[in-house]
Amino acid sequence: MKKIIIAIDGFSSTGKSTLAKQIANKLGYTYIDTGAMYRAITLYAIRHNYISENEFNEKALETDLKQINLEFKSNPLTQTAEIHLNHENVEDKIRNLQVSNYVSKVAANSKVRKKLVEQQQIMGQKKAVVMDGRDIGTVVFPDAELKIYMTASAEVRAQRRYQELLSKGDNVTYTDVLSNVTNRDYIDANRKDSPLIKAKDAIEIDNSNLTLEAQFQSILALVRKTTSSNT
Repeated sequence: MKKIIIAIDGFSSTGKSTLAKQIANKLGYTYIDTGAMYRAITLYAIRHNYISENEFNEKALETDLKQINLEFKSNPLTQTAEIHLNHENVEDKIRNLQVSNYVSKVAANSKVRKKLVEQQQIMGQKKAVVMDGRDIGTVVFPDAELKIYMTASAEVRAQRRYQELLSKGDNVTYTDVLSNVTNRDYIDANRKDSPLIKAKDAIEIDNSNLTLEAQFQSILALVRKTTSSNT
């Protein structure tokens, strides 16, 4: 069976990462969480006081990009690849609401995007990858054999994210999470560099009312159809 690139795009909290991990595990593909890459750089910016609620020192972050090292390392306990920032495992540290509040601003920076897109394209050179993000099917891999565009209502996505944060012990409110989701949606869709748009040849999946299993089986059927037609 021919190896392909599977590009999964969509707004925040549509379950892209969960789906991508499932598909990658099923196929024996490499899963690449591009959102984690942007979150890791956002964490770096927060730690260096480059970004706050009212300010974003983009020039300082751009200057530091050459000394920011990102890599995915497999965690034998979870059997998943986790993001490391300058050799520190920051997988858990990048999932809080503070990082979520700033990541879309960081991701809108052209030099940040250029650095990460180049890294992502190198990661996918040998194919057999599942990559999720905002511009995978439009910018990173416009020739990907299978493109999925995931969507769900803002309210549904906010509820999912709210429950996830609560389960981790974060002190958040649903109202704050919904505000974060809608703000990120606006920034992601309206940024000048690589805005989130549905690729013309992407298959749209609205999972507002889909179970995880139904979603997985639906996408798996698309993968099998695509790989069988590319043999």
